[in-house]
Amino acid sequence: MKIHQLRYVREVARQGLSVSIAADALHTSQPGVSKQIQLLEEELNLQIFKRNGKRLIGITEPGRIILELAERVMLEMDNIKRVGEEFTHEDTGALTIATTHTQARYRLPAAVKEFMAQYPKVKLTIHQGNPTQVAEQVQKGEADIGIATESISSFEDLLCLPCYQWNRCVVTPKGHPLLDDLPLTLEKITRYPLITYDFAFTGGSLVSKVFEKEGLEPNVVLTAIDADVIKTYVNLGLGVGLLANMAYDPVRDSHLVMLDVSDLFPPSTTYIGLRKDAYLRGYAYAFIELLAPHYGRKAVEAELKSVPGE
Repeated sequence: MKIHQLRYVREVARQGLSVSIAADALHTSQPGVSKQIQLLEEELNLQIFKRNGKRLIGITEPGRIILELAERVMLEMDNIKRVGEEFTHEDTGALTIATTHTQARYRLPAAVKEFMAQYPKVKLTIHQGNPTQVAEQVQKGEADIGIATESISSFEDLLCLPCYQWNRCVVTPKGHPLLDDLPLTLEKITRYPLITYDFAFTGGSLVSKVFEKEGLEPNVVLTAIDADVIKTYVNLGLGVGLLANMAYDPVRDSHLVMLDVSDLFPPSTTYIGLRKDAYLRGYAYAFIELLAPHYGRKAVEAELKSVPGE
């Protein structure tokens, strides 16, 4: 059994059982990937993947166990490399942050700017997605740190540290009828087409629960992961927008009117998500502290050590 065989198996599973796409991602040949997987299956005397002819169509029961173990092996290999790099190249390396557009656009810039000034030799990459995608990237080791709200805290293999709280606002074009019907209520919001985040009404989110509790169903006509997209379509008169209050800039968004709705919705919490068994480089702790000063390295390490079973 060889490390690269486990890497090939994992990548094929990640790429939806496409050997060709996995080979491209691994910078190797499709026949080479297929051959190594076949050799591993022969050595283990079992099939990892279900097949229809030469095409992979599923993962066998023992294959799922092997994939889970392969993920652990790959993560520990990465951890070993990071330990070496930490003590030989302390200020060089790479850091990948997975986050939502709103966090990346409106909350992270100050921390990113300061981090790049402190660690100019560290390559910083920011991946954007919805909260579930953010959590999954950290879970799979594709990102070192996840920053998001909503469902990220429900992933059991992530340590989620509460970072800060925020609430929401409604934005409308100037002259919108809603502006003549204040104070705002949930029922009044439901009278107009609503444009909001694509995750705001999925998975039993906080926003959807607030409306459901009052027996109301908002008319959601458009969703997006990007607050700027929401504001663009609100400006076109397609509806009123419901978004994070941090996403409204009084100068840049002066063509829109902002109505605070903190009294209608409880605050949401943004979490910093870390894989419980990952080894973090020193500069990763530094980034966390820049974003959340109450989480210095010792505080984060104490949280990691307190995780049951760790």
